[in-house]
Amino acid sequence: MLVGTPAKVTTAYKEAIAKNENDWFALKSCLSQLGLLNQLGFNLDRVQAGIAAFDRALARLDRPQDKWQPRQVVLFSGHMFDTPTRNPQRFPVAKEEVAAREIGKALDALGAGPGDLALSQAAAGGDLLFLEACQRRGIRCEILLPFKEPEFIERSILPSAEGERHRDRYFEVKSRLDGVFRFMPDELGPSPSGVDPFERCNLWLLYTTLAWGTDKARFICLWNGGGGDGPGGTEHMYKEVKERTGNVNWIDTRTLWTV
Repeated sequence: MLVGTPAKVTTAYKEAIAKNENDWFALKSCLSQLGLLNQLGFNLDRVQAGIAAFDRALARLDRPQDKWQPRQVVLFSGHMFDTPTRNPQRFPVAKEEVAAREIGKALDALGAGPGDLALSQAAAGGDLLFLEACQRRGIRCEILLPFKEPEFIERSILPSAEGERHRDRYFEVKSRLDGVFRFMPDELGPSPSGVDPFERCNLWLLYTTLAWGTDKARFICLWNGGGGDGPGGTEHMYKEVKERTGNVNWIDTRTLWTV
């Protein structure tokens, strides 16, 4: 798609389609992502060649009516709990209940419940609070992680204050999961040189959300409005979602922590 010709794109997608020719949802998901590129005007000759290949494949299949489709898809991004030595504090563990309450309010404002889908990572902090709130409401949850599980736990759970307690919560959420649990290295392969894995995971989450339909996409973030400690934080996700959908629910911790 980046450097080939329309003919090469068609050939490559035909080979991919042949391996998934009876999976309507897999084909439709790829077509939806090409549709986004088409709307952006990206390499139109190649994108439209790919769209044509998927259109022909889907025309041969009957759309399955008995497979589950979410009413709305809620994407989340938020700060991790502070490390014990973080100064100034951004998300102290003492504010956990306040944050959990506001995340619950945001879900309730969307009328989220059974029939909906939630997507996020599972870092100690906003992610776990969001997933726990979704599971209490019967929302189907899918977790997408930028690393294999041991590395993710070491980098995104244990460094936080009370990290071992949050690790236990992580495994409790995982044990109740009714959706998929996916690791980026397995699904997408190693991150290319120069590509930050956290930013890549943000985009993976976002495109997975949008693949269900832009009209179904909702976004909740727990954020202080500032930059993160590194690439791929909530600021990055907020900007990417705002650019594509404009549909964001921002829980501003600058005011929330004063409540």
